[in-house]
Amino acid sequence: MFWKSFVFPILIAIGFGCSGDSAELTNALESITAADLSADVQVLGSDEFEGRKPSSPGEEKTISFLKEEFQKLGLQPGNGDSYFQEVPLVEITSNSDSKLNIKGKNKSATFTYSNEYMAWTKRIVGKASIKNSEMIFVGYGTIAPEYDWNDYAGLDVSGKTVVILVNDPGFATQDSSLFNGNSMTYYGRWTYKYEEAARQGAAGAFIIHETKPASYPWEVVSGSWSGPQFDLVSDDNNMSRCAIEGWFTIGSTRAIFKQAGLDLEALKEAATTREFEAVPMGLTASLDLSNNIRHSRSKNVIAVVPGLERADEYVFYMAHWDHLGKDPNLEGDQIYNGAFDNATGTAGLLELAEAFATLPNPVARTIVFLAVTAEEDGLLGSRYYVSNPIYPRNKTVAAINMDGLNVYGKMKDITIIGYGNSDLDDYLEEEAKKQQRYVRPDPNPEKGYFYRSDHFSFGKEGIPALYCDNGIDHVEHGEAWTLEQMDKYTAEKYHKPADEFDPNWDLSGAVDDLRLFFRLGYRLGRESTFPNWKEGTEFKAKRDADMQEAAHSSN
Repeated sequence: MFWKSFVFPILIAIGFGCSGDSAELTNALESITAADLSADVQVLGSDEFEGRKPSSPGEEKTISFLKEEFQKLGLQPGNGDSYFQEVPLVEITSNSDSKLNIKGKNKSATFTYSNEYMAWTKRIVGKASIKNSEMIFVGYGTIAPEYDWNDYAGLDVSGKTVVILVNDPGFATQDSSLFNGNSMTYYGRWTYKYEEAARQGAAGAFIIHETKPASYPWEVVSGSWSGPQFDLVSDDNNMSRCAIEGWFTIGSTRAIFKQAGLDLEALKEAATTREFEAVPMGLTASLDLSNNIRHSRSKNVIAVVPGLERADEYVFYMAHWDHLGKDPNLEGDQIYNGAFDNATGTAGLLELAEAFATLPNPVARTIVFLAVTAEEDGLLGSRYYVSNPIYPRNKTVAAINMDGLNVYGKMKDITIIGYGNSDLDDYLEEEAKKQQRYVRPDPNPEKGYFYRSDHFSFGKEGIPALYCDNGIDHVEHGEAWTLEQMDKYTAEKYHKPADEFDPNWDLSGAVDDLRLFFRLGYRLGRESTFPNWKEGTEFKAKRDADMQEAAHSSN
């Protein structure tokens, strides 16, 4: 007993001396545990929460749980006296028995919903349609002046239906001189392609699905875009969007191009050159959608630990609480539990909140914990927040986003999605060294993960935002094993009912990552500097303008 009482404090002191961590920092880090994380993931990913669909009974259970947990930890409401920020949504449910009819070349072909195509409308109308709309293949459907690229050059697609390739030309050719080579740019994302088609006046826009360039199988498309679809409401009731948006399977695409008498593979190759010119297909498309429209209000959940000295400066942790809900049309399991995506990240918010709550004295800056809604519907909750910020953007220091924590075990590395974009990468590298870990860029840049989660909403408004994925250099199994596990998840569980809590998960790596994120926020919370985007990134000009405005107003 004497030995333990005498030696143990010495060993702790030696540990502090080796790591350089204070007692309060060590205690905070040790409050983040796999057991607590697991317990919260099991609650959020349970059948009781019904897949956490926005504006559903599952939402009420989710946001109530988060509010109660923040209250238990002693965090204050983040929106005045409320833990919630209301997000007005419109829910559009189109009929799933619609048929797409394509005519031309003395033939008529009909394609079935879900199995051969997906379609929806973002317009807030009872009916949406295209009628004998001329079809045009527009390659990648991109206008990118910085790459000297314009797939719509000299083209009038008003009232027509454009057919578009997914991803970028650089991915198709693996040519580093095209766009960003193998790394997807925003031009390669489906969101951009529909946006550009609408700007060009197209009535319809269909993207050709292929698993490798899309980075997910057709089941993700049919699962994600079936049933109720949410959006934010614009002043024009979204009438500036295309009447019809959708996807073709690769099988349907081949049939359509064969009907048109066009060589699909040759045109795909031609579309990877700047000389490509859009090709009228000699076909027309017709599709009628009937829509049930429901206006609703979902909620972002927000809680804070107020800062001691500079409480009007804010460091954000964020994760999306929502998933895909239930699909009564499925046989067997009908609940998209979203245990990995993103019950893990949401549970991680609670672990980080607990860690900051254990500090005997808060850090200088306010630490904000934001759980956003409707990420799966197009980053809607985070988009709404940055358009209607509770805290000024030029007083927001940084945002650290979590979307799917590491369930594979301890890693020697950690991945930064969009590595090289901001000063936050340098901060994280320094903190990772304290865990004897190293930072690496995204091993799958072609999948465009940087544009697929809520940090992107913050980035578009100039706020430096960090998004990490688990590393791939597994302590025991190495890189190939980890990549195999990640690919298996994407193929078998991503956006499927199979994404359920697995008691065999090894959350020790998630704990390491959360402790690393805590170190980063702890450092940012104690500093007085503001990180920025690197030179040449598309977000830096916005940040610079906001910070100049802040400096001017303070003088």
